Amino acid sequence: MRAEAQAYADQIRSALDLLRRFLDWDRALRRLDELNNRVEDPNLWNDAKQAQDVMRERRRLDEAIGATKAIERELEDTAELIEMAEAEGDAAMVDEAVAALAALADRAEQDKVKALLAGEADANDTYIEINAGAGGTESQDWAEMLQRMYTRWAERHGMKVELVDYHAGEQAGIKSATLLVKGENAYGYAKTESGVHRLVRISPYDSNARRHTSFSSVWVYPVIDDNIEIDINEGDLRIDTYRASGAGGQHINTTDSAVRITHLPTGIVVQCQNQRSQHKNRAEAYNQLRARLYELELQKREAEANATEATKTDIGWGHQIRSYVLQPYQLVKDLRTGVTSTAPSDVLDGDLDRFMAAALSQRVTGEKVEVEDVD
Repeated sequence: MRAEAQAYADQIRSALDLLRRFLDWDRALRRLDELNNRVEDPNLWNDAKQAQDVMRERRRLDEAIGATKAIERELEDTAELIEMAEAEGDAAMVDEAVAALAALADRAEQDKVKALLAGEADANDTYIEINAGAGGTESQDWAEMLQRMYTRWAERHGMKVELVDYHAGEQAGIKSATLLVKGENAYGYAKTESGVHRLVRISPYDSNARRHTSFSSVWVYPVIDDNIEIDINEGDLRIDTYRASGAGGQHINTTDSAVRITHLPTGIVVQCQNQRSQHKNRAEAYNQLRARLYELELQKREAEANATEATKTDIGWGHQIRSYVLQPYQLVKDLRTGVTSTAPSDVLDGDLDRFMAAALSQRVTGEKVEVEDVD
């Protein structure tokens, strides 16, 4: 088999191995049989919520198992076709089969990522919170670049983006911003982006054109629905109101409509100023708080299972998960998975899928990669 074809086949087998490992293949097959039997039980439909949960789990397992089996069959058939074509010296047929393998490899990667999004809140909408690190205008400009990057990523996937909270920098950029991203599996994809992001470039704000390193942090947490109960003691909250900043007309500058809620036991702070009404801002901030507390609980569960967790750390050197170098060369490098891109402009325009896919896979395998940061 041609080296190119062998590389595609190896990529497909790697994706299939990860899928089987993630699904716990034998257990998944047994579970699907159990769910099929439950669906045939007329008593199931006496409880609408239970029936909905069963159907959702059944559909997810059926799709994942079916996709895995289909890819395995197509891989086997295409590999046999290549062997036959090579034996007969039919170069055109070999080329056609290799192209089919390439397409199958892309499909296997997509199915793998889709199957990995099976966490409790992966299908939910998500908040993406961005905070500038130390460094004044440089870091604040970088934070705004990240805000645009995640907005563009969401738009590429047909998701809707709302700006929930925004604090402008003194000269340029932002001190912080919170995006609400609405779309299928928004949290499942974006959750791997939590961490510190590092930028290296020639500063547009330095008259001597020197290289600067800037840091900003990203924090991702899911929007939770009413089916998930989060107990919050009102006595544990400190609620402050303040005058909103940024665009919004005269009203936003003359009333204390913005709301900040501090959860005293955990130190979590959420805020909202995008609505004209203080009541609406308070409701949105409260929703953010519920989401943050839920994310905190998810982290505890992952830590207990020794899984990779995204933790909020100091916004500075030694804590970054990804470096973006614009000068003197062009490179984006993920320091958890080793995935790189030599097109930072594309990444900053929202081309994040391969970084997210690699990080999701790493959460399943638990494999650590020794990666050196770039200068």
